[in-house]
Amino acid sequence: MLGLDVCEFGGQVLELLWLTMCYKGLLADKKDLYIEEEEDDRNLGYTAPVQKSLEEIQALDKDDESLVKYKQTLLGKATLLADPGVPNVHVTRLTVTCDEAPRPMTMDLTELSDQKEKSTISIKEGVTFRLKIDFKVNREIVSGLRYHHKMFRKGIVVDKQTYMAGSFGPKEEEQEFLTPVDETPNGLMNRGHYQVKSCLKDDDKNVHLSWEWSLDVNKDWIE
Repeated sequence: MLGLDVCEFGGQVLELLWLTMCYKGLLADKKDLYIEEEEDDRNLGYTAPVQKSLEEIQALDKDDESLVKYKQTLLGKATLLADPGVPNVHVTRLTVTCDEAPRPMTMDLTELSDQKEKSTISIKEGVTFRLKIDFKVNREIVSGLRYHHKMFRKGIVVDKQTYMAGSFGPKEEEQEFLTPVDETPNGLMNRGHYQVKSCLKDDDKNVHLSWEWSLDVNKDWIE
């Protein structure tokens, strides 16, 4: 009817579908990071509150004694750090906690970035673990602090996680955040070297630290 046989028409349809998929792939590559971060935030089911400074929060409801005591319990006797050269959130360490590990597995995050990128943690296959991140809040309350990571093997993303830590006020001592329990890859095909890209950010899209490290999954613990 249109001068095309069935095979020719089917071939043109397949070619059109292939071009459409290629076009979508190009768009996804250009917007990859933004799309994934937005999806991660939506998956958390979390809506960011209106940002207020520490002074504004402390000034609210000054006549309500019970609320004042609650805020003191939550925030402590915070002293604002005036030095603008010191980051509001200073991330100090990442620790892989595992009850079966023969020794602590800790990564110092206060070193230079080129040293952090070389950090490698070795762990046994098929064990449960948690990530613990230590940090210090110096001046203002940080709202919606969250940890993202992507795990790669041979250049392919094999895992992607986002964990909500919560909101934290300034304190003199370090604070910490523990991720839920996870399990290392298991089996002959899953042992080996993994690259991890980690990021700690907040509701205002402030990236407090972004770093790369490696995870070596072995048949047994490396002494």
